[in-house]
Amino acid sequence: MAAIRRPARAVLAGAGAFALIATASPAIAGPADPSDLPAYSTQLDRPQTTDSAFVTECSEEPRDLPINEFTDHRELGVELDRIERNSDGRVDVEQVGMSNRGREIWSARVGTGPKAVLITSEIHGNEKTGTDAILDLLDWLSTSDSAKAKRWLKELTIVAVPKMNPDGAELDRRGNDMTWEEVTARFPQLRGSEPAWNYYTGSLQGDDYSDRPGFDTNRDYHPDLNYVPRAEDFPGTSEDTGWYITPESRTVRDVYRGLTAEFGEVDVYVDLHHQGACYVMPDDPDEFVTLSISGKFVDDPATMPGYEQYAANYDLDHSKRLNVAVYNALQGAANNRPLFGNVTLYPQDTNLPGTGLGSFALNGSGTVLFEVRGQTQTLGQQYRAVLTRAVYIGLDGMLSAVASGRVDKLDPADYDAIPPRGPSIGSDASQERKAASQQ
Repeated sequence: MAAIRRPARAVLAGAGAFALIATASPAIAGPADPSDLPAYSTQLDRPQTTDSAFVTECSEEPRDLPINEFTDHRELGVELDRIERNSDGRVDVEQVGMSNRGREIWSARVGTGPKAVLITSEIHGNEKTGTDAILDLLDWLSTSDSAKAKRWLKELTIVAVPKMNPDGAELDRRGNDMTWEEVTARFPQLRGSEPAWNYYTGSLQGDDYSDRPGFDTNRDYHPDLNYVPRAEDFPGTSEDTGWYITPESRTVRDVYRGLTAEFGEVDVYVDLHHQGACYVMPDDPDEFVTLSISGKFVDDPATMPGYEQYAANYDLDHSKRLNVAVYNALQGAANNRPLFGNVTLYPQDTNLPGTGLGSFALNGSGTVLFEVRGQTQTLGQQYRAVLTRAVYIGLDGMLSAVASGRVDKLDPADYDAIPPRGPSIGSDASQERKAASQQ
């Protein structure tokens, strides 16, 4: 077994829960309950009788839904320790930092190849499939004697930082757990300045931050990896760089900086996220998007005043090729299980140099964003197995393309042909669609 997972069971999470959560799962194809299978299991590529429910109903109404089958912080430590022990030296796990509330942040390193790949998950604590996909990837790679595994180990050095925002993950919310007073205690030069714009003190996505404020750690990055916070840069805006004021972002920055010193560059950076639950395919409003991807998180620095120094290293075509590899892998899997093919581009007008993806792209890394369907407040653990498998398939396809060198032969123009994400709809619109289809 990969990640520690409690037995799947039907749970009614309150009046707002989806009806199918409250009913037992019908018979499925294959010998095992798919919710108990690790993401590397190809049994998850078979169509399941529950797949039809994937496109029937949706709501963005925040609600308290079950998440117990996802891996929590304690279980993450246990699993990483098990994987390291069973790997016969292949996997090296180390504590690379501490969250603001004193929880360990771990990295797992595998492979000895010349191309460095950094993968992070749960920068937002209510976006959880990436952590389980990483664990299953490490679990497979730690013991596999397949030709593919041997190629990865020879050509790649993969460093994963799963659940990089453990405080937010334990609270099952987007932001971390940190007050502005704690920031100014660490950085006295910020006393008297306005709090950062991404400081949450009210309500967001159904969570109340008034008693336990926190920051969106994915807006706390800066392309200058040696940047020190300055009072004149606050409060900032979403379009500006971040400041490395949270220990979580500083930890990932330090891992990235260490890999850059060791390899000269980080060839690939992947950040595993979730998006809204109710986006539909642009050409089929009866099909929900399984995930969106992107390699473009900042504008061309040559055209951005103040960012020209990063233009020489910025390589959007490399990012596009990486994303094409992800897309191709999922389209191939869709031949057997069609919902894997519901992949779109994340909006391409995004310009966020204060994100990890934006900052590291400016430092020359090829970047890949995964935006999986539904956060915990809208889907809970519903569809956990299939969505985790989708992340795994995409990662597998990309890593194989990088390890083999095939990624360099992909056409960046194919990235531009990936369909754009369709609109987000709510449960009312979903019911109207369903009624209309039955007339």
